This record gives sequence, C-alpha cells and structure tokens, in this order.
Amino acid sequence: MDLPIYSKQQLALRNGQDKPEIWVAYKGNIYDVGSSRLWKNGKHYEHWAGQDLTDELPDAPHTEAVFEKFEVIGLLK
Repeated sequence: MDLPIYSKQQLALRNGQDKPEIWVAYKGNIYDVGSSRLWKNGKHYEHWAGQDLTDELPDAPHTEAVFEKFEVIGLLK
C-alpha cells in the first residue's frame, strides 16, 4: 500500500485546532493520534500535535513503542 506523502506545512494543520485531525510524525511516519485521550485537543503534556516528534522522544517517559498503538497514515517528506 502506498501511503500519501505530506509536507511539514500540511502536518502542521493537523494539530487538533485548524483541522479536526490530530497527527504527529516520528522517524518519517505520520500517525493519527486522534483516538488517544492523551492527545485531546491536540496537546500532550508540553507537546502539540502537527509536529515531528522524532527529536523530542529521548526526553519522553516512554519509548517509541508507544507509536505501535497508532496507525501510520502517511509519510513526512
């Protein structure tokens, strides 16, 4: 299956504010985290949806395994 490719600008609109989608990117994959109560309104602790969180993960209290709960819905170009 070919996944759609999105720019950082397109990802930024999926922040739970500008559009109803709540997406984040990690290592080039874009995940729909809208089903998570921890991402309600597009905010997760000090992080906002619509961003690439690859560089933020080392500071998180969890590992990248957290992304396994979510569907990859696109790729970040």
